[in-house]
Amino acid sequence: MGLTASEVLQLPIMKSCKVKTGKHLGEKPIEWVSVIELPVENFVRKNEFVLSTGIGCQDNPDLLEEFVEDVTQSGASILGFATGRYIFNIPDRVLAKADENELIIVDVPWETRFADILQTVMQEIMVDKQKKHEKAEDARQELINCVLHDKGLEEIAHSLYKYIKIPVAITDAARYVRANKHFNSEILKDYTGDDPDNKLQQTPLSDNQFSEHPLYYNLKEYKFEKQLFFQLNILNNHKKQGYIVFQPSDSSDLTWFVMNVLEHALTACALYFVKENAIELTEIRLKDNFVLNLAKTKTKVDDQLLSKAKLLGYDLSRSFICIVGYISFKDQVKSDDGSSDNSSNSSLQTMNYYIQKEITYAGKLFNRKSMTTFDEGEVILYLEADHLSYGDVANQFLDTVERRLSQLLTGMEISWGVAPQKVCDYAFYESYHEAVTALEIGINRSGTGNRTFFSDTRINRLLMAISKESEIATIVKDTLEPLVNYDKKRQADLIYTFMIYNSYKGNVSQTARALNLHRQSLLHRLRKIESLTKLSLIDSDDSFLLELSVRLWTLKKIK
Repeated sequence: MGLTASEVLQLPIMKSCKVKTGKHLGEKPIEWVSVIELPVENFVRKNEFVLSTGIGCQDNPDLLEEFVEDVTQSGASILGFATGRYIFNIPDRVLAKADENELIIVDVPWETRFADILQTVMQEIMVDKQKKHEKAEDARQELINCVLHDKGLEEIAHSLYKYIKIPVAITDAARYVRANKHFNSEILKDYTGDDPDNKLQQTPLSDNQFSEHPLYYNLKEYKFEKQLFFQLNILNNHKKQGYIVFQPSDSSDLTWFVMNVLEHALTACALYFVKENAIELTEIRLKDNFVLNLAKTKTKVDDQLLSKAKLLGYDLSRSFICIVGYISFKDQVKSDDGSSDNSSNSSLQTMNYYIQKEITYAGKLFNRKSMTTFDEGEVILYLEADHLSYGDVANQFLDTVERRLSQLLTGMEISWGVAPQKVCDYAFYESYHEAVTALEIGINRSGTGNRTFFSDTRINRLLMAISKESEIATIVKDTLEPLVNYDKKRQADLIYTFMIYNSYKGNVSQTARALNLHRQSLLHRLRKIESLTKLSLIDSDDSFLLELSVRLWTLKKIK
């Protein structure tokens, strides 16, 4: 609290003065001193010590009463009348009116010069202001030190409350309460959105003599039932980082000193969130790089790697399966330059955020540790395994992730390749490459949006191995080239027709139904396949050669 009426009235210059009304109002603040005569108009402000000779009112008690009424309405704390020249006695009805309106009236002897009173009181006001300035500077230094010395928001809230003596709480941008110092818990419950009764209402700012303070118009005033509280946004580069909410007993508690300390607290909180975000981003980058190197660099799992992982919160001594995902879109079109133009308006960064969020959620749900990173549309995930089949673990986990993602990112689909934990010196590197192999085989064999497990790709891996032989490549090319060219030229589906025919083991009726073709149309296609390839579909060797060629061609290892 600043300079009070009681302190002013006890000054030596005021010894000869007599307090006529408001002796119990000694705690009223004094922020300025002035001399004024009729008319008052708007020349007097709140918490002022007003001096007057009463000139012009000496023979008119009604006018004197009106003068006192005007000073009262202005919000002044003390009205001092110099008696002995124009006013000799202050009428009782004027004193009663002042007492009723809680205005202190002082009888000042004519011999006491106003100039002496003005000088003395102004000196006290300036001393008080200097003390407040020094105290505000102490508050600023203490609040900033909380950040510099790696203290948290609880310490910032504690320091803030110590100086302003107003209940206060600090939240992040999502209104999650990070610190609370005597703030009403019921209000906080509603403010953070957990109260279904929705009792919180934003109200217009109350009139206040501190409306000229730069911070004043950044305030938001809320009403909870009959209680008021205020909110200030914590900003950094115009980006909202969080909120300071505080609950004064009355809006008059928002003094210049309080507003200044709140301003320093906003700076401290903004610095804290910037520092916290920087640390979090650095940790995320370190973890991303670590997992990426774990997957793509042939690094031996030794004590040094285990120690490095431990510093990042990872335990590589656990068993992990590797899951690799490829992001694509159901409605993907080509732009004029041939590049893909995704119909989804979400950026890759936004998609990564949602995918990471759902992976984290699923990990907590199933109580499984995970390590995740992203690399140009590729999701790399190491998921903690146990005694269960790695397929069951992956399916259960990915079902949860995809179910929630489908509601957040419509039009997006992810193809997954899954590999079990390898038992070798380069376990994470090897399992990643096995998962990538499974992913590529799955996409080539069945298209996007599927899951492929490495253990289910043995025949395909065998085909991939033999496809590397140049003689095999020549045979496949010679066998399928006529069909490929015919399909491109006539927009036909001879290769697909053979694949379906072969899957039904040569049953014409079942194949026709599956392709939605008339029996004769299917037979015409089959004869065309035989004529172009010079192979007989009823000959087992010819049929095997054609099937092998198609399988190798669909792997896209041989053109």
